[in-house]
Amino acid sequence: MTTTQRTATTVWEGPLAEGAGLVHATSGAFSPLPVTWAGRTHQPGGQTSPEELAAAAHSSCFAMALALCLDNHEASPQRLDITATVTLDHLDATPTIVSSALNVRAGVPGLTATDFKTIVDEAAALCPISRLFAGATITVDAALDTP
Repeated sequence: MTTTQRTATTVWEGPLAEGAGLVHATSGAFSPLPVTWAGRTHQPGGQTSPEELAAAAHSSCFAMALALCLDNHEASPQRLDITATVTLDHLDATPTIVSSALNVRAGVPGLTATDFKTIVDEAAALCPISRLFAGATITVDAALDTP
């Protein structure tokens, strides 16, 4: 049984080097986002890229997984600040997403650093986007904010 499906469409015109596309979300959550090869591999110039969209998916998914795991341990976060950095590199001369590095900063009163690490590890195993990236190197640098 499928829980959720979401759809995005990209309409691309022209050859790779000179062409351009627009990414559309069927949810209407964002306006069409421009994409180009130059914006992907050089300077973004106000354009997004598949890597940036993957980073957005990973950071938001991990935040939800961590919030759930904290709830399961009866620890209520005041704030979770998750940044994902997705890296595109050449692997065997082929552009490949090779890693996603998560930087997690959290304000969770009453939680020890040891307990926090255990809960972060649970979230890493639970996060569906982390599991999607299972072939890539995923690192998590997590720290509790000090009051």
